Amino acid sequence: MHEGFQRRRHGGAVATFSGFEADLLRSLASQLVELLRNEVAAPSAGDDPLEELLDFTGPTTEPEDPVLARLFPTAYPHDEEAAGEFRRFTEGTLRDQKAQGAVAVIETLEEAGLPEQLEKDGLVVDVELDHEGAMLWMKSFTDIRLALGTRLGVEQDDEEYWMALSQEDPRAHVYDIYQWVGFLQETLVDAVAQSR
Repeated sequence: MHEGFQRRRHGGAVATFSGFEADLLRSLASQLVELLRNEVAAPSAGDDPLEELLDFTGPTTEPEDPVLARLFPTAYPHDEEAAGEFRRFTEGTLRDQKAQGAVAVIETLEEAGLPEQLEKDGLVVDVELDHEGAMLWMKSFTDIRLALGTRLGVEQDDEEYWMALSQEDPRAHVYDIYQWVGFLQETLVDAVAQSR
């Protein structure tokens, strides 16, 4: 069993991943980046040059993809106009921040020795995160878990349902990954708390 993150002597956290685990994390982070950047986050440019200069061109409606709708919930559910304005001014920046966090996960794994193509068994990837890096990873773990949980339809207190699934059911494997990312997040939070 993977031990998760441990406290780093001078702050931050460290973890050792097998090549498979590191590659899985990279894949999850890559899928998140793709999702955040693929659905149009901004309408075409308007006619107001001042507005273009200030770049207030974010979307005004809830994303169609349920994962994106979960990552960017409606701020004012009972006031469509206020919700649209809030989304317009914030969602583009929030998408960029989430994508940058996921890219940081990918870059950290590759800088730690994960090759572009995983071709051999026995590879070990040692990850060392300073406080800032740990914060980015924590946020990305939250986003990845929200994405996986939304796709699976995970609900509060439904662990028994997922544990009862046959191992032949592909959802069982995805749920295992969802749980694993949660474990990593929990150990990272603990490691950072201990190092402060």
